[in-house]
Amino acid sequence: MKYKIIALDIDGTLTNSKKEISKKTYDALMDYQDRGGIIVLASGRPTPGLNRYVEWLHLDSYGGYVLSYNGAHIENVKTGDVVHNQTVPLEYIKGLYDFTNEYDLGIVTYKDQFAISGNGTDEYLLYEARLNGLKVKEVDDFVNYINFPVNKVLMTGEGEMLARRERELAKRYDGRLSVYRSEDFFLEIMPPNVDKAQSLLHLLTELDLTQDELIACGDGHNDKTMIAYAGLGVAMDNAKKEVKAVANVIAPSNDEDGVAYIVDKYCM
Repeated sequence: MKYKIIALDIDGTLTNSKKEISKKTYDALMDYQDRGGIIVLASGRPTPGLNRYVEWLHLDSYGGYVLSYNGAHIENVKTGDVVHNQTVPLEYIKGLYDFTNEYDLGIVTYKDQFAISGNGTDEYLLYEARLNGLKVKEVDDFVNYINFPVNKVLMTGEGEMLARRERELAKRYDGRLSVYRSEDFFLEIMPPNVDKAQSLLHLLTELDLTQDELIACGDGHNDKTMIAYAGLGVAMDNAKKEVKAVANVIAPSNDEDGVAYIVDKYCM
């Protein structure tokens, strides 16, 4: 089998519009694992937000991997071993918190099964918690409470205003943090130089595999680097134009079993 490992974005790629894995896609991926293929769930979501997909695909039995926080964290599901981990320097937490108070934004980070809020709960935080199956924990002193390593800080707010804050925050932390919006209402603050391609490179090195043995499938801006890097880079038909431009192959959409199509065509 030429392609021994496949990295799959979740939303808009692995799952359909109902946030479900179709039976056809499920069957194709289970067959791929039965033949020795390795699945990596590669997402911007927090690690606990991938648990349901880990369970659906039985990655704990087959020895798959989760690449969460857009690549800041990679974990072997079967053993629990951390392959790669990057965190936001804790000395930046106060400045980030002060920034949200200055512009009336929400601020969130993660630990275990909790989305930790530092200045109240808004509709965007509730959406994030619901999407990832997390509980919300509001804390009174966010800066002192966050005394443990975090892979990501999330700011929330109305789209047009958050776009202006993105530019300002990116300039303020240029070279020290990665700052970008994953949704109109989500502003992601990550360790510098985090992306899915760099993290997959770490994983391939760990597994003694090459990029020529990797398929990467995605649809969003944060998937561009891994699609361009992989031996077979796949953009879904529902992907953004800029993402399709770096792909080797355009697959059917996530509602048309595009992942199953790729596995059946290239991994037999």
